[in-house]
Amino acid sequence: MKDAVIVSTARTPIGKAYRGAFNNTEGPTLAAHAITHAMRRANIESAEVEDVILGCALPQGSTGYNVGRMSSLAAGMPVQVPGMTIDRQCSSGMMAIGAAAHQVTNEGMDIVVAGGLESISLVQNEHQNNYRVQDPNVLHHAEHAYMTMIETAEIVAARYGVDREAQDRYGVESQSRTAAAQDAGRLSDEIVPMAVTKGVMDKTTGNVSFEEVTLELDEGNRPGTTYEALEQLSSVVDGGCIAPGNASQLSDGASACVVMSSTLAEKRGVEPLGVYRGIAVAGCEPDEMGIGPVFAVPKLLEKTGLSMDDIDLWELNEAFAVQVLYCRDRLGIPSEKLNVNGGAISIGHPYGMSGARMVGTGLLEGKRRGAKYVVSTMCIGGGQGAAGLFEVL
Repeated sequence: MKDAVIVSTARTPIGKAYRGAFNNTEGPTLAAHAITHAMRRANIESAEVEDVILGCALPQGSTGYNVGRMSSLAAGMPVQVPGMTIDRQCSSGMMAIGAAAHQVTNEGMDIVVAGGLESISLVQNEHQNNYRVQDPNVLHHAEHAYMTMIETAEIVAARYGVDREAQDRYGVESQSRTAAAQDAGRLSDEIVPMAVTKGVMDKTTGNVSFEEVTLELDEGNRPGTTYEALEQLSSVVDGGCIAPGNASQLSDGASACVVMSSTLAEKRGVEPLGVYRGIAVAGCEPDEMGIGPVFAVPKLLEKTGLSMDDIDLWELNEAFAVQVLYCRDRLGIPSEKLNVNGGAISIGHPYGMSGARMVGTGLLEGKRRGAKYVVSTMCIGGGQGAAGLFEVL
């Protein structure tokens, strides 16, 4: 049976939402940039692509109208190339890669582009459609189904005894690891600089002007961050422990990869980054959605016949430091194998992009380190967890 191999990955830098470089860039344009360069790196023509699958957690407005299809068109792909959108919240980008792999291994496709995106600047704002967003029938069966992510993080902290100091210290570590990765150029294999038009608001008059900028690195990293600085930051909720220094950043960006059949890759002499080996998903209580990975990872390992010791590298989404710490300790993940180049706290978290970014980061870093197995895992809004296994080649 042929395998689904990932032969390239490419992403935009990650911009700060609202005031960052991509605050004026539409979702399909962001994704098109990643798609174009993923195809270029794989040395394929767009007409060869049999489907485009993108994850997006806020599929409305600039990322609505089936943004997977709109992104393929924005990338200049032929109208004959179809596209679709997947929404499993913060795992959407990785789920898109899993769906693409299924199409390769089970549906006879040879080349599928997959990834994810989010434009928080243009969607999560005063124009967002929240009309009748909560269904009373859902609340009847699950009273916390619509709980905000910050509320769930506070619950995890209180329920499992993860204090503010531990969270802030993890935030410092995330920032320092990303700074080191940027200084060493380890993220340059992922990122393709992007030239855009940025909106700049005058704080005095409120007038908006526009300037041409080229973003080359992720905007969110704060080199030199110290624990002493983070402990001074006020918590988001009065009396709580979740604060800007220990939570993911609101961000814009896109990531894409080319998934190819192993037979075609071999025929063309393409050296893959890795092989897709499977995904597991699990549900949990919505009010502690952050611990979803502790349910998904064991399912993944059981179905693939591996143990924790077999995994050489872990990418665990840093939605909040509290849930990373709990999942790390509960699963027994060694710190030296976890988020070695930092994560969403320091890099940023465009919801639908993150899963795809983490897969790309894991494969590239795994190749550098001579790793064999990489797991990408994340919590999911509404009370779920997802975990994907990739074998590095």
